[in-house]
Amino acid sequence: MKIAIIGAGNLGLSIAKGLITNNIITQLYLTKRNTESIADWSEYKNTHITTDNEEAISSSDIIILAVQPSQLDNVLESASHLLNEKHVIISTVTGYSISKMEAIVGTDKNIIRSMPNTAISVGKSMTCICANTQGKTRLSLAEAIFNALGTSIVIEEKHMRAATVICASGIAFWMRLIRATTQGGVQLGFDADEAMKMSMYTALGAASLLIETDSHPEQEIDKVTTPQGCTIEGLNEMEHQGLSSSLIRGIVASFNKINAISKG
Repeated sequence: MKIAIIGAGNLGLSIAKGLITNNIITQLYLTKRNTESIADWSEYKNTHITTDNEEAISSSDIIILAVQPSQLDNVLESASHLLNEKHVIISTVTGYSISKMEAIVGTDKNIIRSMPNTAISVGKSMTCICANTQGKTRLSLAEAIFNALGTSIVIEEKHMRAATVICASGIAFWMRLIRATTQGGVQLGFDADEAMKMSMYTALGAASLLIETDSHPEQEIDKVTTPQGCTIEGLNEMEHQGLSSSLIRGIVASFNKINAISKG
């Protein structure tokens, strides 16, 4: 695949790392206004660094847009004359609708909107995708790319803001939970490195149980809670202190914020 990533910032480079690590590319272009900080990426085979978006787009079949929302209008306007029916445009830009992209490049282009998270750099992203009418014929291509970099799910565009909160912001939420369990482990006497390792791999194990057994969280909780045991004691104390409530309130607060930003 000949892929261009327009906007090699944190997310763009995370995607690039996943593409390179999983040998998905035959050619990769990375663009940035100041390429000094990404110059060493040119050491990867068939990877090109440039400040010229037009060069990257004209040399690629798949265009991944990873710029800031305020920059996307200019990027699309300057590139519109280069795009044809063979190009697949994949946007990762938060809050930028498919209809806005169509208004600039046309409804006849393959447009796919995606919301990955930074775990894409280690091939573990949960990526939500949707497409315009023309782009639906190329959804399988986008799924193939993102499934190689984790897991993908096709959703309706109206749910993309919520997906941003659950999947993209969700990385930070889960990191905070792992940090908290690590701090608890330190208080119980473990070294920080030991506590971190136990927290990380316990979280990984919990998720893997649900994924691989198609089980429900409460079923797995029941397996480790015994009458008057330490697990139920801890769970109940967490609930008394508002664990579930605070998580839900935080998710809703993030959703309200992204809605406010999109309206602003």
